[in-house]
Amino acid sequence: MEHAHLSELNRLLDLTGVLANAILGGLIARQERLDPIGFVTLAVLSGLGGGILRDVLLQAGRPVALTDYAYLLAALAGATISYLANVQGRTWERVWPVVDALALGTWAAVGAQKSLAVGVGWLPAILLGTVTAVGGGAIRDVVVRRVPSVLGGNTLYATCAILASAVLVLCTELSRPSLGLVASTLVGAGLCLLARWRGWFLPDADAWSPAGLVARAGLDRERRQRIAGAVKERTRPRSGRRPPREAEPARDPDQHPRDPHPSDQHDPEHDQQKE
Repeated sequence: MEHAHLSELNRLLDLTGVLANAILGGLIARQERLDPIGFVTLAVLSGLGGGILRDVLLQAGRPVALTDYAYLLAALAGATISYLANVQGRTWERVWPVVDALALGTWAAVGAQKSLAVGVGWLPAILLGTVTAVGGGAIRDVVVRRVPSVLGGNTLYATCAILASAVLVLCTELSRPSLGLVASTLVGAGLCLLARWRGWFLPDADAWSPAGLVARAGLDRERRQRIAGAVKERTRPRSGRRPPREAEPARDPDQHPRDPHPSDQHDPEHDQQKE
């Protein structure tokens, strides 16, 4: 009974990932201005590529996408949705990250669970769970001549799939496979959304070079100085009175308060000529 329930939950999560990734593949096809065949191709690659690659590596029979019609139908449904609906604007900008994160968590969990079911070890299961989550998107990007986003330059993605697969493996070792499917999906999706929100990136190679460390230290020092100056300005005591004005130099009482106009100046020679 428990095995049947686990199998049904496994299939439901797997199909959810297929639909979500197929929609994302259709969105790439819309950006590339492809025809309906292009939409179907990218949707199938995105939705089924990672799972087919996993099943081929496991060599445990034909890929499930070729034996269960529900998988191809889910991929075609995703292509149709993205082709008919111009999903753009503020609403989609809020929905798309959630769909992408859900697909990643779902496929990492299902990929790791299927790998353990055929008897592979815990480390290959984590690897194949990650391949299931990111493989379809990588194949899609290569087809449209893009650098796969999973290779870097983006917020955490493959890292989330690795951790989600590890959670599934851990829960399975603790004899809680059903809980592992749910927890793995939530960990992968939640961490992916958190990384997008916080802007978390993995450091590149140059970030650990001496020049990179020095430059980062200089930026951190400058930032600390700005923060310290702002805090000092905010915490400076204020009496509420204006500061005293500087004393003006004393004037000669016989000195005229302003420079005399040339016409007011007394000229002795002019007075003698006048007399």
